[in-house]
Amino acid sequence: METKLATFAGGCFWCMVDAFEKLPGVESVTAGFTGGTEENPSYVDVVMVGDTGHIEAVQVMYTPALCSYAKLLNVFWRQIDPTDNGGQFADRGEIYSTAIFYHNEEQKKLAEQSQKALQDSGLFSAPVVTGILPAMPFYPAEEFHQGYHKKNPEFYCQYRIDSGRDDFLDKIWRNEK
Repeated sequence: METKLATFAGGCFWCMVDAFEKLPGVESVTAGFTGGTEENPSYVDVVMVGDTGHIEAVQVMYTPALCSYAKLLNVFWRQIDPTDNGGQFADRGEIYSTAIFYHNEEQKKLAEQSQKALQDSGLFSAPVVTGILPAMPFYPAEEFHQGYHKKNPEFYCQYRIDSGRDDFLDKIWRNEK
């Protein structure tokens, strides 16, 4: 079956992988960097030095016959605070911005529609500021970051709690189907 790519930036890339991996039809989820100018940046280049223009992101390989792009968008929105343009939760700065990187015009259209629906839903009192941008080269992060939630489950779970991500998401989505 045919596979396609979807790319999402939702703050800490560790926190985005698990949600997408659980979906039937998702073949792989890779943590990495996109949106900048430096080729093959390292985690240190992007996060510590910070002059690459890249942001943390995940690239999802999925089978559209088993998992629609609309489903991926729905999962994405439920992992982030789309009204925060200064980062996500405890992770601050542009490298933790949120964005949908579309790979074709259909993805762009669906992303724009889903963003408008989210804004119109009344779930958020502030404007939805998540960018919808053309896909750029994607660079996988080092192996240490791949599947981090499985390699370091206790630290990962504590990080999600301490960052405020889980409390925020539970508060926003608890009454939604």
